[in-house]
Amino acid sequence: MTEGDARLIIWHMGQDDPKKCTARKMQRFGLAELVPVPRGLPRDALLLDPTAGHAPSRQDLPLARAHGIAAIDCTWKKAAVEFPEVPGRFHRRALPFLLAANPTAYGRPFQLSTVEAFAATLCILGLRDQAERALAKFGWGARFLELNAEPLAAYAEAASSREVVAAQKLFLDVEAPEG
Repeated sequence: MTEGDARLIIWHMGQDDPKKCTARKMQRFGLAELVPVPRGLPRDALLLDPTAGHAPSRQDLPLARAHGIAAIDCTWKKAAVEFPEVPGRFHRRALPFLLAANPTAYGRPFQLSTVEAFAATLCILGLRDQAERALAKFGWGARFLELNAEPLAAYAEAASSREVVAAQKLFLDVEAPEG
């Protein structure tokens, strides 16, 4: 981490294939911390939660720098049925429309790997350098930024959650790329 970076914390549920787990790789490279239970997530952190009523925006940058950004690493098969309950005081944020670039879910909307979710949030908050450093550890990482260049730029320009959600409407009808 460099000065000005946001701390990245992951509740790692151990459900993914260890060889494909982006959370574990982020930990190995010192890019994120893994915690085995939700109590390990810092209070008042920005929690990435697809059921949240707000999107991340530039307004969240001071919060992310002060308390960190938290994510839950679990399989999409289980999360699609019921997202894990995370007790505690957090600022919950749902990511806007983006396409996955990871090999498991390439081109699928909203099915981002943990590193992609962090990178998207970091870009929206204005911490693109930190996002690029995290994605650089993955062969397909730069592709995520290329695939989502327009939406990420629009979301990063939005001043509030409401503006991010409004910007998202421009991209919801985009067809998934082949690849």
